[in-house]
Amino acid sequence: MITPLACGTWAIGGWLWGGTEEKKSLKAIERAIDMGMTTIDTAPVYGFGKSEEFVGKAIKGKHDKVQILTKFGMCWDTDHGQLHFKKTKDNEGNELTIYRVGRKDSVIKECEDSLRRLGIDTIDLYQQHWPDNSTPVEETMEALEILKTQGKIRAGGVCNYTVEQLSEADKFFRLVSDQVPYSMVNRDIEKEIVPWCIAQNKAIIAYSPLQRGILTGKIKSNHHFAEGDQRPSTPFYQEPNISRINNFLQEIKPLADSKGATLAQLVIRWTLYQPGITCVLAGVRNEDQVNDNVKGAEITISPEEMKLINTKLNSLELEL
Repeated sequence: MITPLACGTWAIGGWLWGGTEEKKSLKAIERAIDMGMTTIDTAPVYGFGKSEEFVGKAIKGKHDKVQILTKFGMCWDTDHGQLHFKKTKDNEGNELTIYRVGRKDSVIKECEDSLRRLGIDTIDLYQQHWPDNSTPVEETMEALEILKTQGKIRAGGVCNYTVEQLSEADKFFRLVSDQVPYSMVNRDIEKEIVPWCIAQNKAIIAYSPLQRGILTGKIKSNHHFAEGDQRPSTPFYQEPNISRINNFLQEIKPLADSKGATLAQLVIRWTLYQPGITCVLAGVRNEDQVNDNVKGAEITISPEEMKLINTKLNSLELEL
C-alpha cells in the first residue's frame, strides 16, 4: 500500500537541480512523514547516492512507518549498457557518463548498494529507472524475481515503459506499476498507457506533476536559475511555452484563490483526480513545499470546476 501523494526526492539529490542542502532535505522528508505522506520515492542516480543517503538518515528507526520506493539501472560507474546521458556533472563538478544497465548481476549489486545507503533490509517497490535496450528484458525481470524471492524487495515495477514494453516484461515477472511523467501540460500517457494499466490492474505513479515547478506559477520568463539547473533547456521553460503556460495559470488562479489554495495545490489535486493515476509524486526540497503539497491533496474540485479547468487547458497550445 502506498499513499496517493508521495514524497519525490530527485531535487534533494541536487543533480540537475543546482546542488543540495542536507539539513533542509532531512527536515523536508521528516515533515512529509509526520504529515502522513509516508511513501518516499528515490533513486541512486539522484545526486549519485546523495538522495538515498538522505532518505536513509531521515527514516532511521521509522521503516515500519514508511514505504520506500527506489530504482535501479542508471549507472555512472560503468561503460556498459545503453548510453543515457553523456558528460553530465555531479554536485562537485566531476564529469560523469550515465548508462542504462539491466543486466542481472548489475541489478542485484545495485539493490545491495541501495539497501546499504538507505539503511534498510527490504525495499518496498524496486523499479527499473529506464528500459535498457542492450539487455533482454527477461534477464532484468529474472533479477527482480531473485530479489523478491530473497526478501530484498517486496514488489517490482518499472519507469518510463511503453505499453509494448510493459506487456513484454510482464510475461516474465508480475510488475505492479509504471512510473511515468504526467502533468497538465504533458498528457501523452492518456492515449495508451492509462487505458492499458487500468485494464491490467497496474498502478500508475505520476512524476513531475508540476512539470518541474513551472505549474506553480512562480517561474516567469526572466527567472534566475542556479548553475547546473537543467530546466531552462527544456521546452516548457522556453518561449513561447513559458508565457503561454503562465497565462493559462493566471486564468485558473481565481479558482485556486476561492479555495484558499495555491496554484500548485490546485494542480496537484487536478492530477490526483485523473483516471488511472494511483499515486502522484510531489518533489520536495524544504518543509514549506511539503506543507503546500499535502494541502493540495486535501482540497476538492467539483465536476463543474474540473470542466472549467479542462476547457481552458484544452485551448492551451504549446510548441513541444
